[in-house]
Amino acid sequence: MKKFYFPLLVTVIVAMSSCSSKMGELPSDYFTTTPQVLEAIGGQVPVTINGKFPEKYFNKKAVVEVTPVLRWNGGQAKGQTAVFQGEKVEGNDQTISYKMGGNYTMKTSFNYVPEMAKSELYLEFNAKVGDKSIAIPAVKIADGVIATSELIGNTLSSATPATGHDTFQRIIKEAQQAHIMFLIQQANLRSSELNSEDIKKLNEQIAAVDAAPNKKISNIEVSAYASPDGGVSLNTKLAEQRESNTTDYVNRQLRKAKVDAALEAKYTAQDWEGFQELVSNSNIQDKELILRVLSMYKDPQQREQEIKNISSVYKTLADVILPQLRRSRLTLNYEIIGKSDDEISNLATNNPALLNIEELLYAATLTNNSTRQEAIYTQATKQFPKDYRAFNNLGKLAYETGDLAKAESFVNKAASLKAAPEVNMNQGLIALVKGDKASAESYFGKASGTPELNESLGNLYVAQGQYQRAVNSFGDVKSNSAALAQILSKDYNKANNTLSNIEKPDAYTEYLKAVLGARTNNTSAVISSLKKAVQQDSSLAKKAANDIEFAKLLTNSDFVSIIR
Repeated sequence: MKKFYFPLLVTVIVAMSSCSSKMGELPSDYFTTTPQVLEAIGGQVPVTINGKFPEKYFNKKAVVEVTPVLRWNGGQAKGQTAVFQGEKVEGNDQTISYKMGGNYTMKTSFNYVPEMAKSELYLEFNAKVGDKSIAIPAVKIADGVIATSELIGNTLSSATPATGHDTFQRIIKEAQQAHIMFLIQQANLRSSELNSEDIKKLNEQIAAVDAAPNKKISNIEVSAYASPDGGVSLNTKLAEQRESNTTDYVNRQLRKAKVDAALEAKYTAQDWEGFQELVSNSNIQDKELILRVLSMYKDPQQREQEIKNISSVYKTLADVILPQLRRSRLTLNYEIIGKSDDEISNLATNNPALLNIEELLYAATLTNNSTRQEAIYTQATKQFPKDYRAFNNLGKLAYETGDLAKAESFVNKAASLKAAPEVNMNQGLIALVKGDKASAESYFGKASGTPELNESLGNLYVAQGQYQRAVNSFGDVKSNSAALAQILSKDYNKANNTLSNIEKPDAYTEYLKAVLGARTNNTSAVISSLKKAVQQDSSLAKKAANDIEFAKLLTNSDFVSIIR
């Protein structure tokens, strides 16, 4: 019979135990995830995993690779692997104590695909002690994925594309001017001035406007002036007399032409404003000094004296500047009255060739019929093929009907004619629908000034996972995307208000109401809204069946009857 020395036997047993290659299954309660249920954000599914190796578990010679794996029916996606080592392994990975165990944190992210909506997160282990592989079973640590943010791909269809607006004005205000010049310290009207081309053209235009059926005289203004030299008293009398003589002349001309027009007259005794303007636009010597005098002194007499003291330039002022200020200015103000709405609509249908581009574009705004609008814009592209706006607006109509390829074709044609802000905005929307967030952001950066830009940026921010920024950008916009941003930022009251006030609610409006009901524990709202959503779009039944937002209702008979 063999005998063993007991202390030696204990030492061997302990040594064998410390080197044991048995590293068994790890319970799921050794792991937590943030978030507890995975969620898609900006096209990614991020997760932070906090794990623990228990005491006396990690073999001192072991190397363990831990890989997060998101599994779904028919596929999986692997996250970033973390490597851990025992105390006797030489390496640079995190060391785990055999006696004390150890905690660790892993961060990873998965590119979202729709199949992940019904998935589970596992940790898979690849363990080795030396050259020997150790089997550690995979452990499920979380469910996933809440994919509500991905609804932006559906709600984008209700975004508002930018319109290439017309500049049509039914009433266009026009003005024509003429001047009557006077000699120094005189107010009489000289025949040379009254027979000038300037005055002749004005009189002809007054008669022409009065006779035109689409024009109307607003008034005729007479403004008489005296130059600022010579003293206030003298200049007041001169300016007043120049105004009176000019007004008498205009009245005689109106009576002669049998034109009934309102006449307004005024005079300016010392035209310092005109003087400053002429000096500023001149190249005379000491110009800056003269302008400084005008800014320093407000009293007319002091101004005049200080300027006269600049002897080097005063003669130039007297010969060049001051004579231009001794005048009466005659202004004919009139309106050009354009076609009525009925005339424009009728011509757009029956004789569009008689309309200019502004009138054609305006004609499209006189109807809410998209087919009619398309016909008008198409006609505009034929008559005015170099104007980008009709092409852009055809792209807008195609976008609103969901024909993205057609929309892109028209908008790209518009861009080839002019890279206008509204064209860039629409290119950005199309890029966003196609999932190209970088291009969308670039296009939106060149769309400044378009009224719809903030709404488009709101859609972009939702797609990027910047929910509060999206809410701020949407402002008071009432759209599916705005409501989605509010739900994702957990502003449920505002989301409810938005969804209740959408002008043209659709299936996704109702689906979002159902999501909102689920998040606020309003089961009746979920059932009511989801039923309406599925009635409008039957594909939403399958979506709801896999949507983790409704996980608590999987045993609800009303819910089950909807998703079947």
